[in-house]
Amino acid sequence: MAVRFALTRIIPSALIYGALVAAALVIDVALHAGNLIWVGRYLGMIGSVTIVVSFAYSLRKRRIIPIGSPNQLLRAHEWLGWVGALMVLVHGGVHFNAWLPWVALLSMMAVVASGLTGKFLLQDAQASLRGRAAELTSQGLHEAEVEKQLLLHSLLVDTMKSWRLVHMPLTMVFTGLAVIHIIAILLFWRW
Repeated sequence: MAVRFALTRIIPSALIYGALVAAALVIDVALHAGNLIWVGRYLGMIGSVTIVVSFAYSLRKRRIIPIGSPNQLLRAHEWLGWVGALMVLVHGGVHFNAWLPWVALLSMMAVVASGLTGKFLLQDAQASLRGRAAELTSQGLHEAEVEKQLLLHSLLVDTMKSWRLVHMPLTMVFTGLAVIHIIAILLFWRW
């Protein structure tokens, strides 16, 4: 059981997280080698917008927006969050100019780690609901409706509720620190 858990949850999470850090380092080194350090400033803005766009999933889940498949938006949330975090990491680079951006960056990395945890918790919750899928299918529901109901039911599982109690505050802390960082840049940057 422990070996299976490590192979299916811990190692994939570590690889995804490690790939994020490694990709950021490679891109940062390439930008420095090409004397393109200035690109990092813009990657911070683009990465932030990418992360904001990834919240379409949360808006759809809360029925604030009516469009999009929750399952597809969840996958987009995962990928856009990873790509946005990559851009923000490159933006931060290995520069130690001030403490606020570094605290924001570290909080973002905690959100990424939490998101990876949630990804695998959701997979486990969906696996435990396979019986429910068979039941819904036997009632004559179409595959898309079965998937939608499974996702909605899996979000109600206690482990997902507990996970959200960690992920949401981490996301709010990161968002607050990022906003403070952006305001500080706008106020104190020498244009």
